[in-house]
Amino acid sequence: MTGGVSPGFVMLAHTELGRVAELARYLDHFKCPVVIHVDRKTCAKAYAGLRADLADLTRVQLIRQHDCGWGRWSMVQATESAAEILLESHPEVTHVALISGDCLPLRPLDRLIAFLGANPDTDFIESVTVSDVPWTIGGLQNERFTLRFPFSWRSQRKLFDRYVDLQRKLGVKRRIPDGIEPHLGSQWWCLTRRSLEAILGDPRRREFDRYFKRVWIPDESYFQTLVRRVSTRIESRSLMLSKFDTQGKPFVFYDDHLDLVGQSDCFLLRKVWPRADRLYAQLLDPDQGAPERGPSNPHRIEQVFDEAMDRNREGRAGLFMQSRFPSDTWQAGKTAAPYFVFQGFDEVIADFAPWLSKRTGARVHGHLFDWREIPYAEGAKGFNGGLSDSVSLRDYNPQSFLTNLIWNSRGEPQCFQIAPYDRQDLNTYMMWDPNAHISVVTGAWALKLFRDDLPFEQARREAAWMQKVEDHFLGQLRNKSLPATVRVTSLAEFVADPMVQLQDVLDQMTPFTRRRMVHAPELVDLTGFGAFLQALKNAGMKPYLTGDFPLDTSDLTAPATPARPYLVT
Repeated sequence: MTGGVSPGFVMLAHTELGRVAELARYLDHFKCPVVIHVDRKTCAKAYAGLRADLADLTRVQLIRQHDCGWGRWSMVQATESAAEILLESHPEVTHVALISGDCLPLRPLDRLIAFLGANPDTDFIESVTVSDVPWTIGGLQNERFTLRFPFSWRSQRKLFDRYVDLQRKLGVKRRIPDGIEPHLGSQWWCLTRRSLEAILGDPRRREFDRYFKRVWIPDESYFQTLVRRVSTRIESRSLMLSKFDTQGKPFVFYDDHLDLVGQSDCFLLRKVWPRADRLYAQLLDPDQGAPERGPSNPHRIEQVFDEAMDRNREGRAGLFMQSRFPSDTWQAGKTAAPYFVFQGFDEVIADFAPWLSKRTGARVHGHLFDWREIPYAEGAKGFNGGLSDSVSLRDYNPQSFLTNLIWNSRGEPQCFQIAPYDRQDLNTYMMWDPNAHISVVTGAWALKLFRDDLPFEQARREAAWMQKVEDHFLGQLRNKSLPATVRVTSLAEFVADPMVQLQDVLDQMTPFTRRRMVHAPELVDLTGFGAFLQALKNAGMKPYLTGDFPLDTSDLTAPATPARPYLVT
């Protein structure tokens, strides 16, 4: 071994024992002793198979002593037991590295041996004081050392939480043994023989073991704390590349991470997917290791994983799915792309949908939240992403219907109509969506009633109801802090100069297109409409949302007809 350095390995394994055997053979190739502790929960047949696979390797030993649980004292016990056997059986070992069965070497092992030879007296172990640790999960930092944790956080969560709450209420506070200051860090370390023997042979070891037995996640604090008592030189970092997400779960490395991990300055990699055949084939080749393209760039790796954690925390704007439904406080955005909502435009403009589609290239749907149907653009019976025209499916979760519609049509602007006589479920959701552009012609619902062949008294009642619904919507839209883009104009203002209102809409939908002459759309026939509004007023219903609509002289002299019995008397 280089410079008298001879590393040995303690490996903790519990599954995928075939991969464990491959890693053990790789380490043996470099004449490194290995003691593998296999979780006692692992079935006896699998353990026997691993023992048979490795029977020809004299430097590899297997033990199966402890029933290991995540965050439990048994993890430290397994490490202690395997380390004691390694040190006793191999007096030539100068350094001991703790690894997992799902680890791989990032570079040929002789690089690590040479590195340890250049730093023969250094203990490589992440060891920081509790106050300096930002990554603890569950709100337990100092308390993990002052409370007792006899229950498993994973398998006995209710008992765990209740016992913690009880200790807090009773003011329980354990005494930290004299002479130690709690430190935390990665479970995976590489210690000199001198330091590890000092920890395992400490006269106070029984006292320390008894204390740490009731510490939460002791495998991340036991060696990290006690090494401070015995080491002459500590470099507070792990030689293992291991990353964790916002929930404290380790990232899994796959074949497509091969080029990325080559930029690390670490020597080992955890946690590798057992089916990552390309990673296993290349990293377990003694002559290859991870591809190196220039000097290491660990900051690039940090950036990639920071972006992954942001994506995990915030999701992709507008993407909701069964496997991941983020909370409102984390979600990056309600929808995935801008969309345009029109209220009243199709009432006052004849053939509004084809006119708008022709001039903007947008997909213009009808009233998507009509009570009876879902009129997709061009009469389609379904839409991108498998959205059907089933009203019951839409109404089961209108919010998901909208977000799916926008997500599945990214790159193509979507427009649709709304009205006071449609479902109102999503009004609030849309007005708080930065991607929503909501344009309203107030009072345009009166044109629908004007054209419908309804008894006047029924038309008056519906007019009063629609005006009340729209007035409530407008009241919400007046909130100045709304992130949605909102434009509101009365029917009277729109009819007086429609292109002034429409040009603003067109500019929003096609912001990078130079303004050009656009022919004004054809408005619906308004003959007699003024008289209809006056008739509503005369009947005690004031349609104030239409604006000051003029009463034509033709309205005053037009003869009454069954379809238009609304003349002023």
